[in-house]
Amino acid sequence: MSNSVRHFQIMVMVVICMCHNLYAQQRKLYQQFADSEIKRFPEAWQLDHGKRLYFGYSQGVGCLAMLKLWKKTGDKHYFDYVEQWADTLINEEGEIHLYKVEAYNIDYIAPGKILFTLLEKTGKQKYKRAIERLMAQLKHHPRTHDGVFWHKLIYPHQIWLDGLYMGDPFVAAYGKFVNETSYFDDVLNQVLQTAKHTYDAKTGLYYHGWDESKNQQWANKVTGQSPNFWGRSMGWWFMALVDVLDFIPENYPKRDQVVKTIQEFAAVLPRYQDDEGLWWQVLDQPGRQGNYQEASVNAMFMYAYAKAVNKGYLPEHYRAVAEKTLSGITKKLLRRESDGTLSLIQCNAVSGLGGHPYRDGSYEYYIHERVRENDAKATGPFIMGLLELDK
Repeated sequence: MSNSVRHFQIMVMVVICMCHNLYAQQRKLYQQFADSEIKRFPEAWQLDHGKRLYFGYSQGVGCLAMLKLWKKTGDKHYFDYVEQWADTLINEEGEIHLYKVEAYNIDYIAPGKILFTLLEKTGKQKYKRAIERLMAQLKHHPRTHDGVFWHKLIYPHQIWLDGLYMGDPFVAAYGKFVNETSYFDDVLNQVLQTAKHTYDAKTGLYYHGWDESKNQQWANKVTGQSPNFWGRSMGWWFMALVDVLDFIPENYPKRDQVVKTIQEFAAVLPRYQDDEGLWWQVLDQPGRQGNYQEASVNAMFMYAYAKAVNKGYLPEHYRAVAEKTLSGITKKLLRRESDGTLSLIQCNAVSGLGGHPYRDGSYEYYIHERVRENDAKATGPFIMGLLELDK
């Protein structure tokens, strides 16, 4: 091979590498991160470090982010990633793999939110049957006396903030789907009752859970409230507040009360945001020994603030809160790996109340729960938050 040919080949490779690097730089951060997730988890059931095919709420929030990214970019690769998962999980009768209605678990409802988009895009009626199957659970799901879904049958009489995100955006979407306003009334009642039972007037924050029976060891015997302010539970809550309004018509009775709740919560949260723009695992105690800047609460708040501004629920100046959060995440919680992929670190894997072994909701409990990287409860809202900030 002549030197001139070899030189030409080298120049071609250099140009290719330069173009590749330029392309990578030009891709938006939400695309870079979504592509990193797909590289880590080539099939959607693997999101959140999944070990088996499962209709899980974590995979649901990750796939919801992918669908939003598909709508933003038009890149069908993201849609196909989600649809392959759902198509494998759900048979022609609308039966969902490993789903057990008798558990009356509100977490099962959360991934159902993606089914409306899949039905609209593909026309596959099995997705409609699956939607109806999930709604059939909710029509019999146990509730508190004032109408809020129990978190699970095994957690009787209990409202957890997590559950509002799991169930109520689906119910609101279903109300729009069947053009029946009674579902909007149900959602608005559940949101406002939950706010009443979990709100703390002293801090302006919301407790993780409320036990109507006041029988749980973690429950205050006077108020029924759990003892601490877990960051991610309020992240779920904030996202639920902004997401349910997507489906409820403007000027609908009591909708303005949810907007007011958003505004009041948005005004309080910056008091607890640290100088780096981040919130902590136990939200009201930043800097306390053992506490840490946790990825999912920051991603969720970033999303909720940005979306609330975009929707007009909050004034424009609140966009700076979301942007400050992104700056903090980028500096402290986002890492570029040697293969070029991006990772979110310091994700609380899971936290709850009660159960076996018993979770008492104490400060020590929350700070000692497992921490890992690239948990979908952080990565999904992170992608969605980036999309909102790009609008």
